[in-house]
Amino acid sequence: MTVWTAWDQGELLGIGALKELDAEHGEVKSMRTADAALGRGVATAILGAILGAARTRGYARVSLETGTDAPFAPAHRLYERHGFVDCEPFADYRPDPLSRYLTLGL
Repeated sequence: MTVWTAWDQGELLGIGALKELDAEHGEVKSMRTADAALGRGVATAILGAILGAARTRGYARVSLETGTDAPFAPAHRLYERHGFVDCEPFADYRPDPLSRYLTLGL
């Protein structure tokens, strides 16, 4: 697992991680942005770093699990803007009405 953080003058603005599922598949984990940093491009920057690392590692795709209710709508828009599409549960995930699964071919 590799973790990225974004800071501004000692204040943590956001965090994200990339977990290797196998030699060709990574999982985006723990993407979070501080409320005070929303709308400042923090999530886009962290996701860009994660996707860059995934490409460098030679992954064929990256996937993620996120929530389905209204507070997750900004995350859905972020991932869709970057080309993620809905997919079936992956790795050890199982169908869950509170989870949405997305993937991106690299």
